[in-house]
Amino acid sequence: MSLPDRQAILAFIRQTPSAVGKREIARAFGLHGEAREALKQLLADMQQEGLLDSGPGRTLHKAGGLPRVAVLKVVQADGAKTLAEPDRWESDGPPPKVVVARGERGRGRPSERLQIGDRLLCRIEGDAGRYLGTVIKRLARGPSHGKALVLGVVRKDGEGALRLKPVDKRMRQDFALHHGEGAVPGELVRAEIKGTGARMVAHIAERLGDPFAAGSLSAIAIAAKGIPEHFPDSVLADAERASAQALGEREDWTALPFITIDPADARDHDDAVWAERDGEGHRLIVAIADVSWFVRPGSALDRSAFDRGNSVYFPDRVVPMLPETLSNGACSLKAGTDKAVLACDMRLSAAGEILHAAFHRARIRVAANLAYETAQAAMDDDAPHALKATVLDGLWSCWAALKVARAKRGPLALNLPERRVELDSSGNVTGVKVRPHLDAHQVIEDMMIAANVAAALALEQKKRAVMYRCHEAPSREKLMALKEYLATLGVSFALGQVVTPGTFNRILEKTSDRDDMAEIAEAVLRSQTQAYYAPRNTGHFGLALASYGHFTSPIRRYADVCVHRALVSGFKLGEGGLADGAEQRFAAIGEHISMTERRAMEAERETLDRYIARHLAQTVGQVVRARISGVQAFGFFATVDGIGGDGLVPVSALGAERFRFDEAGRLLEGMESSTRFAVGQRLDLRLEEADPATGSLRFSLPGVEAVERPRFRRDGKGPRSPARRGGPPPGVKRGRGGRQG
Repeated sequence: MSLPDRQAILAFIRQTPSAVGKREIARAFGLHGEAREALKQLLADMQQEGLLDSGPGRTLHKAGGLPRVAVLKVVQADGAKTLAEPDRWESDGPPPKVVVARGERGRGRPSERLQIGDRLLCRIEGDAGRYLGTVIKRLARGPSHGKALVLGVVRKDGEGALRLKPVDKRMRQDFALHHGEGAVPGELVRAEIKGTGARMVAHIAERLGDPFAAGSLSAIAIAAKGIPEHFPDSVLADAERASAQALGEREDWTALPFITIDPADARDHDDAVWAERDGEGHRLIVAIADVSWFVRPGSALDRSAFDRGNSVYFPDRVVPMLPETLSNGACSLKAGTDKAVLACDMRLSAAGEILHAAFHRARIRVAANLAYETAQAAMDDDAPHALKATVLDGLWSCWAALKVARAKRGPLALNLPERRVELDSSGNVTGVKVRPHLDAHQVIEDMMIAANVAAALALEQKKRAVMYRCHEAPSREKLMALKEYLATLGVSFALGQVVTPGTFNRILEKTSDRDDMAEIAEAVLRSQTQAYYAPRNTGHFGLALASYGHFTSPIRRYADVCVHRALVSGFKLGEGGLADGAEQRFAAIGEHISMTERRAMEAERETLDRYIARHLAQTVGQVVRARISGVQAFGFFATVDGIGGDGLVPVSALGAERFRFDEAGRLLEGMESSTRFAVGQRLDLRLEEADPATGSLRFSLPGVEAVERPRFRRDGKGPRSPARRGGPPPGVKRGRGGRQG
């Protein structure tokens, strides 16, 4: 049968109620052999042309739209209507809203039973602007346990009435507080929102105390994101029993001088390494805590670990995936005691290629737990270390080979700074610093990548299920946006090429000596897709790897526990392998742990913003040096140099002059003076407000008086009604898809 044309393929995708991929299209049009290969190229061309977008698991859907089956997150559930949006949205514009239909009796869930934050697997009908989603399955409950609960701080308005200001800075509306209910201004509360529209009122469900007490800023994120913090008694009892059990029958490798290299403030030690020369190449062993031995499928401990999905790290605490008796005890590879590991024993060529890999359950005794700085100082001869000749020299020699392999494949090299908040014993911020990136960091990273690749390949050879770490190539839409932005900076970016990580690396190298190099690197980062977990391999674009799984951190990632269990079953290494039917659940597990990872990243990022706002609160009224990080029609965002923290300068703070918003150039330009405010520009700003509860900052221009601007109708025929509370400044149109402060 002849190859279908583009319109026929788009029509088939639009009319098919289930998920569509290359296989379904080939079957529908009766394509075989060479015709299937031609179809593969045609579909790739359609993606390059912007006609199709790819979804999870290599499904396809019309560009700019939603696939016929998608995971949604409920964002409104007020009884009258339930709205959801895609759980993962890669386009630059705002995610589309989907009206969630009531499920049929016995199928799905009626909308009244859904709640904000619920994650749903839905069948999607309609097109942009009128999507309808029918619930196939609820994948996870939202954090509010059946009520529309909001975390906020009690404030007094200008008339002395108490109102609730949400701590989520994306929520631009505050709420009247029902009779005060005993709360006092400045108190952190959790409240149920009742009513609709202008009649919405907050009823306090729980009073949480001072939001600025020690530990409260991370507690805000934990509560707001619904992160499970406390372990039930059954889980703690399970962990105690597991930690007390013997290490079982395993190979004795206690004579090998393994070491761990971690941050100085590491709370657990997942991985230990040892290497030596082996002919022209090297032998490298990456020994990982054998969590699968202690956490058995179906136990209360396992269910809790799955529910959490991963550990969450804050400046003042960690919310662990496993109870401390395991995460910081039996499973942590502390020096001087026998520990159970699942080890990857690799033979590497002189060019760092994996020639052979085997997996063993072993008993090791770590010689030392080193900090990155300690290992680096020893190798730089700044501080002699007893293990330099016996361990560190072998590791650095092996790393020299791994560097050759990394350079050959050319992974994405962004090297963006990582900020670290420093606290004193009382939990007060003493500083915000950028973590240094040492060779020691790269040594461990490259060795962990090698072990992760070896684990994925080993399971593929055994024809076992793999929980892949998937990172797909950037979408056509994002590449076009990047091209347009780089063009405004005089940087060329041709799209008529196969885009690889090296494509971006060449841009970064070419602009490495420019003042706006940080903005260019951030723009490249924004063009990338979000990584996720799935049993269907789509490769890892950023690392330039065809097969990649997570094997090296089972104490803090459930994905790694899945890979460990698959290896135990595949290599017949004893107890603690996959339960019957577990491989068939890998897709659902991948969806869930991808969600918990995003939840953790948001919580960590927002908490960092809150700590930075607390640190800057003492400098309110002072002038700081800042860099413009984003521009919208209603103003621009700026980041304080050397510290971080994102704050808004509204157009009302720019004086009486009118400003034109250039969306492509990402700048505001004065219509009389031609004054420009563009991404990457550095300038002095006065800090007007720093709110630790929300993590938001507000700036103004020194010496410029803010003005109130009248709002006009879009047709220019007269005044417009006032904006909703918390919207853009008067007289300014909303920017498409932009943040609103």
